[in-house]
Amino acid sequence: MSVNDLATVNALLNGCATILLVVGWVQIKRRRDQQAHKRAMVSAVIVSALFLISYLIYHYNVGSVPYPYHDWTRPVYFAILIPHIILATVMVPFILLALWWAFTSQFERHVRVVRWVWPVWVFVSVTGVVIYLMLYAR
Repeated sequence: MSVNDLATVNALLNGCATILLVVGWVQIKRRRDQQAHKRAMVSAVIVSALFLISYLIYHYNVGSVPYPYHDWTRPVYFAILIPHIILATVMVPFILLALWWAFTSQFERHVRVVRWVWPVWVFVSVTGVVIYLMLYAR
């Protein structure tokens, strides 16, 4: 395995985070299973942290990867990439806050913040996979 393989690892971690986020949502909203919800969401945080580590290692070694195509997909790529980057950065402290409130049993506060953090996190995870596919799988 080389550092170049980390781009694929990053996409897999993003896809895994998406699945865990949906599983966590189903466990709390449909099944009312707090323990399963907690396991899924803590796993999503761990997978996302592993993604961040892998992402930083990859880009430290490879640098910025420019979008190689100059066709109709270019504006689509940037329309996905720009909100992805902004939201990925902004959501981190709110995820940590949501975790804190959940683990300190401040569930009203937890619910208030995750109402908008969860869909943003799903968006960032899904668009991370889309960005990978647009850059490397064409």
